[in-house]
Amino acid sequence: MIRIGVVGVGHLGQHHARKFLSIQGCELKGIHDRNPDRAAQISEALGVKSYPTYEDLLTDIDAIDIAATTTWHYALAKTALQAGKHVFLEKPITSELKEAEELVAIAEQKGLIIQVGHIERYNPVILEVEREIKDPMFIESHRISSFQHRGTDVPVVLDLMIHDIDLVLSFIKSPITEIRANGVGIFTSSIDIANARLQFANGAIANVTSSRVALKQERKLRIFQRDKYISLDFQTKHATVIKRSADIARLLPLLMMGNTGIKPEQLVDKTEYDVADSPKDALSTELESFVNCLNQGSRPVVDGTAGMRALQVALEIIQRIQNQDQTHI
Repeated sequence: MIRIGVVGVGHLGQHHARKFLSIQGCELKGIHDRNPDRAAQISEALGVKSYPTYEDLLTDIDAIDIAATTTWHYALAKTALQAGKHVFLEKPITSELKEAEELVAIAEQKGLIIQVGHIERYNPVILEVEREIKDPMFIESHRISSFQHRGTDVPVVLDLMIHDIDLVLSFIKSPITEIRANGVGIFTSSIDIANARLQFANGAIANVTSSRVALKQERKLRIFQRDKYISLDFQTKHATVIKRSADIARLLPLLMMGNTGIKPEQLVDKTEYDVADSPKDALSTELESFVNCLNQGSRPVVDGTAGMRALQVALEIIQRIQNQDQTHI
């Protein structure tokens, strides 16, 4: 039985703690938060112990779930790893690449697991259609939301876009050869809207857009492959897959010769997937996978290296946006 603690029980962390209570193979030993009133509130609500210090919590557990703000990830994770504890880190893994590299190195040296919370990997709609995703040539994503104070300690690239960066890197198995990016701050001194174009050595391209100052919520991904088109809506958990029809070799010549009896829609096969009623939510599946990795000694789907790679690309996008700003001064 894996003993787990949660540090940082704010907006996200409270849900992490609650989920662990119902996950088999683990025991939620307790929580810690820098705000003692918040810690007491969640402790009472969930019926778990609130530890007065982070170090006290570490002495009683095998693994820690770090759901504190990004700026605290490195210090909290390093302390846990040096104490011999496995680590689940909310995304992004850290705010600086050198910090992520150090955490991954410590984990490898000590034989410990790091899993990074890129939760969209566990979205039911992704799990439903991931078998269809093979060698994408163009990916387009839009992840936009209305303004909220939470998450503004980092640019929107690290707050929202990094989800899609992680997905793109998991789908396109090729090195990035070029990054172009634009962005601007609207409500904060940081980057609130950003667009990046990633070009890969195999010719694939990804165009990712994120905004936290929109008037609506949208989380969509479109994937174009040589043989099919895949459209994903992470909010509604709906997907559409369009493939070339098995009859295309017979029908296409007839259509091109002007046969009005052939309709364009006959050239494709369309499949709809709707998993909105899936009994499993992404967070439960993600945290269950962490517990399973600890019990089985297996490597997480989103390990420290994957989290570090997503961070590296995100930081390069931010750097290009900042450099663009400087050229206009």
